[in-house]
Amino acid sequence: MLPRMKITARHRPVAVVGSAAITESYVATSGPQSSTGTIPLLAPFGAVEIALAPQRPDGATRAWLLGPDGTELAVELTDGRVSLSITTPAGTERRRSRRRGRPRCAPTRLALSLTGTHVAALTCEDGAWVVRGRVDLADGSLPGAPDVRDADWLAGLSAGWASGRGTVSGWTAGSFGQLGLRDTRLVSHADGSAYRLPDGSVLFSATSAGPGFFGTAHTSLWELDVQGEVRHRAALYFQRPDAPGGYGDHATHVVRDGERWLVATSTWSDFPSARREREHATVAITLAETKADITRGEHLLGTRTLDLPTDGPSVGVWDPHLAREEDGSWLVGYVSARRFFDFHPLLARGPSLEELTLLGAATDRRASEGTTLLRTDAGWRVLASDGRDNTRRVRERFPVFDLAMREIETLEAPYPTNIPWPSVIAPNPAVPGDEWRMVTFDGTPSGGALAGYGTHGDVIVMGECRD
Repeated sequence: MLPRMKITARHRPVAVVGSAAITESYVATSGPQSSTGTIPLLAPFGAVEIALAPQRPDGATRAWLLGPDGTELAVELTDGRVSLSITTPAGTERRRSRRRGRPRCAPTRLALSLTGTHVAALTCEDGAWVVRGRVDLADGSLPGAPDVRDADWLAGLSAGWASGRGTVSGWTAGSFGQLGLRDTRLVSHADGSAYRLPDGSVLFSATSAGPGFFGTAHTSLWELDVQGEVRHRAALYFQRPDAPGGYGDHATHVVRDGERWLVATSTWSDFPSARREREHATVAITLAETKADITRGEHLLGTRTLDLPTDGPSVGVWDPHLAREEDGSWLVGYVSARRFFDFHPLLARGPSLEELTLLGAATDRRASEGTTLLRTDAGWRVLASDGRDNTRRVRERFPVFDLAMREIETLEAPYPTNIPWPSVIAPNPAVPGDEWRMVTFDGTPSGGALAGYGTHGDVIVMGECRD
């Protein structure tokens, strides 16, 4: 029986620039200002951010990312309005949102982000980032748009800014950070136990939300310390086995297996945001293997497809979770979709990750995911999250299954919005009196209306409830 949980902490570590390659500060002047620098990237997730002194009504300030082929992605703040411009060999396209392009108040910061194939303009207003413009370079409307996943293009990327009226007090540029975190998953050893740092902190992977739908997100690693605070550690990007370039695939599980790391992830990075484009869409699970220290820094990982059995016709599988039993057999929990979006949790077992047989599926669900393996004193259990689109009997709860995927109990814990994953952390055996914890997330958005769905959520930490 798992303990009852209560919320003990909530976090929202928003950062447009995550890992900075350039950071400079200035004293604002009355004359022109500008600066540039190189920010080579492993995948198309970068940003440039400038700090603004009080904006003058007739001032114009620009920030840009410049590719080695001359392609310029730029944001401009002029006379209180924000616009985007994309310059390619075919010419310059200017875009401005009529409804969302004017900040409500004088912004304190201006930013441009590249997340996947999406370019966004952001302003910081009253302490919060708001998306004021967004363009998809891959939607076919921009002739000559570059392949932003190309390694040579990314390696030659630079950033810069210019202001004609001395309105900039500093700037930073580098890889993109996050507007929110979701799909939180405990980093574990292959036996299912938590991977712990020497001070007792644990690590978890998360989907770092970008300024839009799934294609703007990527995988990140975070530290959760014993006080319940969270800190960014690493960013992970992926190479597909069937396509060149770097992708921000996410919904990931990271496993320490002896001297190697196994990283299983879901190919969400190019999933279409438009419903009409999903007829031929699919999502797969890939697996990376490396001996590099992926717990810090930025990494581009090669992958292979992890073939998983399903219980019937399936348009996609996602949310992998891996564990190895004492006899050496692998267990893999995941989700399968009959269609987008009608999905349920499954469990497979095999002598290796290449030889898996289906053990069971919770076929009575249609909106359950976050399949999570947990080793308890009573044996292996499979946890999942029942979203609100299920039938009333199995809605907004954390079911617990046996290895045949028969529900045997329910984890008693507050159920946040969206479909939060039940990443349960067993007590640390090296710490007397240590208690159970859980790290999950909710559906709280950020970035304003133009960003739409996909900018969630808050990180929620839970502990044992003894009331």
